[in-house]
Amino acid sequence: MPKSRTRQKSHYTAPTERPSGPTVNPPWFVPVLGGLLVAGLLWIVVTYLTNFGYPIPGIGSWNLAIGFAFALVGLGMATRWK
Repeated sequence: MPKSRTRQKSHYTAPTERPSGPTVNPPWFVPVLGGLLVAGLLWIVVTYLTNFGYPIPGIGSWNLAIGFAFALVGLGMATRWK
């Protein structure tokens, strides 16, 4: 009886070790991450305290979107923190 092709393959061999890439973040990474989180929080707080008048007058609720965008970029960076 003929043998299947899977039986003709050699046994599993573990892959050789790959050279690891850089495992540390650049020195600017954590200060930028923290700065974006704090800037987003402050932007949102100032927006609420001034009844949507500042930090940028005239755009109203979009000030909240800008604050949340800063905070979300900071959180996105936090997922890459090593």
